[in-house]
Order: sequence, then structure tokens, then C-alpha cells
Amino acid sequence: MSFKHILIAFTLLSSITAYAEPVLEENSTAEVIKESTETQKLPLDMNKINQLLNKKETLDKELSDNNIWSKIYSNYHTYKELEKQHIALDETIDRLEKIKQKTRTEQEELQNAQNDKITLLGKLQLLREYEKDPFKKFLTPPEITDVPKVDSPFAVIGAVSYREKLQSDIEEYNNRYESLYRIVEKFKEKQLVLNKLLKLDPLNLDYINEQQDTIDQIKTFIPVLEIFKTTKNVYSKKIDEIELNLKNDIQREIQRTMTIGAIILFFIFLLFFIKFFVKKYMSEEESFYAINKALNISFVSILILTLLLAYIENVSYLVTILGFASAGIAIAMKDWFMSLMGWATIVLGGAIHVGDRVRFVREGVEYVGDIVDISMLRMTMHEDVNLTSYMTNRRAGRMIFIPNNFIFTDMIANYSHSGLKTVWDGIDFVITFDSDANKAMHIAKEITKKYSKGYTEITRKQLNKLRSKYGMRNTNVEPRIFTHIEPYGLKISAWYLTNSYATMTLRSTISIEIIARIQEEEKIHLAFPTQSIYVDKNVPSPQMGLDAIDPNQGL
Repeated sequence: MSFKHILIAFTLLSSITAYAEPVLEENSTAEVIKESTETQKLPLDMNKINQLLNKKETLDKELSDNNIWSKIYSNYHTYKELEKQHIALDETIDRLEKIKQKTRTEQEELQNAQNDKITLLGKLQLLREYEKDPFKKFLTPPEITDVPKVDSPFAVIGAVSYREKLQSDIEEYNNRYESLYRIVEKFKEKQLVLNKLLKLDPLNLDYINEQQDTIDQIKTFIPVLEIFKTTKNVYSKKIDEIELNLKNDIQREIQRTMTIGAIILFFIFLLFFIKFFVKKYMSEEESFYAINKALNISFVSILILTLLLAYIENVSYLVTILGFASAGIAIAMKDWFMSLMGWATIVLGGAIHVGDRVRFVREGVEYVGDIVDISMLRMTMHEDVNLTSYMTNRRAGRMIFIPNNFIFTDMIANYSHSGLKTVWDGIDFVITFDSDANKAMHIAKEITKKYSKGYTEITRKQLNKLRSKYGMRNTNVEPRIFTHIEPYGLKISAWYLTNSYATMTLRSTISIEIIARIQEEEKIHLAFPTQSIYVDKNVPSPQMGLDAIDPNQGL
């Protein structure tokens, strides 16, 4: 029901009441006159009158204490009285202005009337809000704001708060109605008391005037109470409807949240269950980390997909937005986008896996270590003690974070690609020109072959497997010995296959063994930067000729 309809109803009820006033007043006056003639000769019962006056005083006090309705009526009544005075003053002023030749008394009367009118207009201006619908502000129910939409668990909190606000509004509105209802009942009770007083003292003008004023207030408040009652019923039904809908929405959202929570808990339980068996039966295998990582990614993907399907009503709309925003995202977040592309290349291409030993070069600085994690944005490498850290960095044990997009711009070497866990390592030593080079080469080959035999067999098998994937031509895995002429002697370079994760250990073992064997030979001398000066002596020539060197030794 709109307030316009309420005002129409109020006007109709007021009209009906206005037509009923003469009858009520005639009946009341007739009753008072009749009773006054009957009781005029009887003595007054002062005890009973005092009791009724005490009761009336109590009612007056209750009506005056914190009674906003009586105050509004008082202001409204005052405004109406001032309005009557204003009409009377206008008539007086019009009458005096029509007199062409005014006496001094008439002029003074006109001047006083005009001054009184100015004062009266000021009072009317202050009480302007009581001109029409003085009870409008209190009859109008609290505004019902937009009802929140319950489409997520977080919206439930807002819906509950909104329900509490509605309850508070309807309670406050009902309190207004109850206060008006109590006021009307108090006025009716006061009217009964005044009727009893008039029966005991029918000629008391104070009782008669007060009774008439009470009747006027009752006539004013009863239509307001009826309108208030109708408005309250309509407002309460609307609040009940909103609360019922909110209650159903909240229950539905709670059920959906519990269902989604149960699904997530099921997948969490399934994830831990699978991880338990994987850890129990595959913890020693290399694929354990990859399976564990795949399980985590799968769980997160399922979780995101479940939430998207549950809380996004129009998934195609989201896809359209992302499609338009993808170009801007690619430009603004180029490095992140390229890292994601690098991650896809690493995962799908299989060039690098967790556990591989790699060599990474950035701005001339080399890093060698093991890949311990591959995320969507970067790889994590644990730097190990190796020949690079020994000869170049002199640091090891650091965690190196390599953005995935570096695979497109920088060189990354994999020492353990496709199960190939061996690398070629070389040891160089220099002997003098007059040493037995053949013997030194034989010693180097014998020692390297002895210690690299196991790695040689492993590498041969792995290379045979890689022939189906790569165009492998040179698959020679036996140790290789090379001899080169250096300024201070002959450099013998011994190359052998070793574990890519433990090159320093085998290198140390072979180095010690070669030095020990060379020291036992009388015809082999290690060279170092020295100079020999021959005084009155012929310069000795090397004992070994070029035809004595096996051309296939270094192959």
C-alpha cells in the first residue's frame, strides 16, 4: 500500500468522523443537561470526586510523559488555532482597509492587526510542517532497501545482517503502533473519568472543556490508528515475504556450500590416500616426485573447476572477458606469460625434469646443480660442489631460482637428460719432452678404464636407447687419451665417463692414481714452467719419434 492510498483512507475516515461529530456532541450535551437537572439538587460527593481527580491526574501524567503523539497533536492543534486567528485578522484588516476615512482608533486598530499578522505568520512558518499530515513521518514505515542476493558463502553473512535489520525495523514500527494504541486507550479511559466527574459535578466548566478536548483528540487519533494498523499489516506481510525468501536462499546456499565442502573433503582424503600408497611403494623411485607434483596440480585444478562451476553462473561470460583481456594481460605481464609458456614447454617437451643436473649460464656466470622443483613460473636449482664451483665460483650450496622464460633466451645444459646420468670428464697433466710419452699415455688409459668401467657399460646401454629418439652417430664410450705439445712439455689429456652427480670424487681418485704411477716410472717426469740452460753441451733430442705414436690412441 502506497502512502497516497493511506492519505485517501485517512481523508475518508476524517470525513466520516466529521459527519459524526454533531450527533456525538448533541448526545453528550443532552446527557449532561439531563443529568445536571437531576443532580443539581444533590450534595457533592467530595471523596469520590477526589478519587476520580487523582485517577485523572495519573492519566494526564502518563499521557504527558514521553508521549510524542500528544506533542504532535498539540503542535497540530496550535497550528489550527493560529490559522483561525490568521483568518480572523485578515477579515479585520480587510474590513478596516475598506473604510475610506478612518478615525484615529480605527487606524490604531488596523496597525495593531497588521503587526499581529506579521507575528502570527512567523509562528505559522515555524509550525508549517504540521499544516498537513502531521503524523506522516511516524506513519511511514522504514524504507526497505535492496534485498541482497545470496549466491556465495560470504553473501550469507550479509543476508543474516539484512534479516536482523528487517527485524529491528519491524520491531521499531510495531512499537510506534503500540504506543499510539496505548495513547488512544488512555484518552478513552480519561473520557470515562471525566464523564463520572460530570455526573458528580455537572456544572464544572473545567470538566466540560477538558472532556471536549479529550473527545477531539480521540476523534483525531482513531483514524490515524486505523491507517497505522492497515499500513502495519501490509508492511509486516512484505517483511515476512522477504524474510521467507531470504531464509530459503540461506538454506539453499548452506546446503550447496556443505555439498561443495563434502566434495572437496572427499578429494582431499583421496589425495592423501593416493599419496600414502605412492610414498609407501614408490618413495625410492625417481618418479615419486613427479607423481606427487602431478597429484597436487590435479587436486588444485579440480578444486578451481569445482568452485568455478558452483559459483559462476555464466562461465561463457567469464571466458569472453578473459578472451578480451588476454592481449592486455600478455603485454602487461609479459615475463609471467612467457614463464607460463616456458613451464608448458618444459613439462610437455620433457627437456628438464626434477632431479636433473643442469648447467645454467647467465651474464657470463655459470651455475651447476640439481633441479629440485619446477613450478609454473620458475625452476629451483640446488647448487652442488662440482668442478665449476671449484674452478670458477668458489661457492656452492645456494638455491638458484631460474625463471622458466630463460629457456627461450639463455643456454641451459642438462647433464642427465633422458636417463643419461654420465658425462665425459677429463684430467690433464704435462710431462717433459724427454719423458716416455707412450708409457704415460698407457698409464692414463689403464687407470681411467679401470675406474670408469661401470659407467662405460651404463652409458653404452643408454646411448643405444637414445638412438630411436636422436640421430646418435658417435657412440664410443671407451676412455680417450690425447697428447698435445705445450710450451713446457707434452700435455696428456685423459677423458673418461663418470657419474654426472659425483665427478669430483672419481676425478680425485684417478688423479691420485696417475700421479702415483708416474712417480714410479724413471723415464717419465712431470713438467712445470721451467727453463734449461745448456753450457758447452749439445741439446738432447727427444727419444720418441713421430712414427712411434699410435695414431688411433686418442680415438
